[in-house]
Amino acid sequence: MSRETPVWIKERGPVGYAEAISRMDDSALDIRQNGAAETIWLLEHPPLYTAGTSANENDLIAPEFPVHQTGRGGQYTYHGPGQRIAYVMLDLQKRGADVRAYVDNLESWIIAALTDFGIRGERRTGRVGIWVDMTRHGKPMGTEAKIAAIGVRIKKWVTMHGLAINVCPDLSHFGGIVPCGIRGHGVTSLADLGCDASIADIDASLQKHFDAIFTQHTEKARSHG
Repeated sequence: MSRETPVWIKERGPVGYAEAISRMDDSALDIRQNGAAETIWLLEHPPLYTAGTSANENDLIAPEFPVHQTGRGGQYTYHGPGQRIAYVMLDLQKRGADVRAYVDNLESWIIAALTDFGIRGERRTGRVGIWVDMTRHGKPMGTEAKIAAIGVRIKKWVTMHGLAINVCPDLSHFGGIVPCGIRGHGVTSLADLGCDASIADIDASLQKHFDAIFTQHTEKARSHG
């Protein structure tokens, strides 16, 4: 059983998308081939859109930023300053070899982090990512908005890509796409909900909750193996 804590890398400035993908691929390959340490890479991108493997061109409405094709699952999403991205490179063979449980862990991880700031993040059947019931924040009944996106790729049991939490991005930048192909619901952020948490605050919360969530599932999976 793997009890090792992953290496955490926290970038201070924005990282270009092509550079990030190259570095992430190299890290994942090193884990697969050489047993290198698992890595959690926390960063921001300059404003851009990414297209997942299920992206529908009709959801690219009026892109004002570069569009990058990517190997992760999912559809179109926006990345930019004020959004914390966690690229997660884990060896699932050491963590239960269960893709569904891994995605569930990512969701639980985001929800736990948001709880630290008084925000209730929730799952929604048929919708990827983490959502907020905006009724709790003074919006009309039934209003929901997405606060975090998830998109993963797994190759030979090593994970890539990961999640993006909207801390304080310019939400108008999401207007160039239909985020994740989901119409009829908005996008929100911690700042939009009145929380003045910083990127560093989010980093600390993610790091605080990681071991409890991911190690718990690893132990449970192996106990049933």
